[in-house]
Amino acid sequence: MLISEFDYDLPEELIAQNPPEKRGGSRMLVLNPASGGMEIVPFARLDEYLESGDVVAVNDTKVIRARLFARKDTGAKIEIFLLGLADGGRSGSRWLCLMKPAKRVSPGTVLTMLLRDGASPAPQYRARLVSKDAAGTCIVEFEGAETETILRECGHLPLPPYIKRPDGEADSARYQTVYAEIPGAVAAPTAGLHFTQEMFRKLSDKGVDTAKLTLHVGAGTFKPVEETTVEAHKMHTERYFFSEDAASRLNLARTAGHRILAVGTTSLRTLETCVGEDGLFQAGSGETGIYIHPPYKIRSADMLLTNFHLPKSTLLMLVSAFAGMETIRRAYQLAIRERMRFFSYGDCMLILNRIG
Repeated sequence: MLISEFDYDLPEELIAQNPPEKRGGSRMLVLNPASGGMEIVPFARLDEYLESGDVVAVNDTKVIRARLFARKDTGAKIEIFLLGLADGGRSGSRWLCLMKPAKRVSPGTVLTMLLRDGASPAPQYRARLVSKDAAGTCIVEFEGAETETILRECGHLPLPPYIKRPDGEADSARYQTVYAEIPGAVAAPTAGLHFTQEMFRKLSDKGVDTAKLTLHVGAGTFKPVEETTVEAHKMHTERYFFSEDAASRLNLARTAGHRILAVGTTSLRTLETCVGEDGLFQAGSGETGIYIHPPYKIRSADMLLTNFHLPKSTLLMLVSAFAGMETIRRAYQLAIRERMRFFSYGDCMLILNRIG
């Protein structure tokens, strides 16, 4: 299958540069693949499409301040972009990262961190380059304070490259979900950005349960697909944690004949990693490199809430596997005609019933 089959033309002005004025104030394209029906409604009506006993699966990862700046003793400015903990755990001082320009930094170099204004040095906070491989991936060790403190004082939220502005104070709240809990992501699980506590109260009052899982969204989510064919692309891996509690809630719904709504592609990737052939879930943790594209058959979720995705991206392939390629093409054409907002801070789409 050719990558070009997942291409489309998007007017640049439809790429959302800021979140809606009010959280949850976005529009939602509701799509029913079985009937072909489509309608655009306020996200605030999400609860109308769910029933008592259904379960909403959300990704509670928290975006870290992954972009930092530092200076060498020569004065040269270095950008550090964190990719994840070097040991694959939940805490520590050693991190995998990319550096720019990497060629200016050699193993053993100690960098002085800059505060968030980008100019003021913070000599008490340091990063030492431990190693650098041929691909340019580095390991740094933070010194002088707990990593959490250094990120809070020096780090910037890593807004996606298609948002053409630096991060601001408003992003500290708006580029996190209201249920973000476990630090580790370098990009937000953006379908969850629409949810408010009010929406969760409405769902709870209706008898809809919530199951939390964790997948730390990595920088690979923005990596362009450079191959000509879908099958030739090598999918990136991301760290996930799927608890016994989440498995129990989802299995209870599944065995009772209720539906599961995956909030975002990250939740769906985790669910598909942890679901068995019988449609039931098992707790676990590790790295998942699951690559979902047509004609992959989804087993774990009946509904999907997702934002609109980049052309020729693995995320667009995933939603095409869920709803069908032609159905997604028509939905995107409608979204563009109706001037919906695209990508991380944009509007969303609710796919009611998967195909297959």
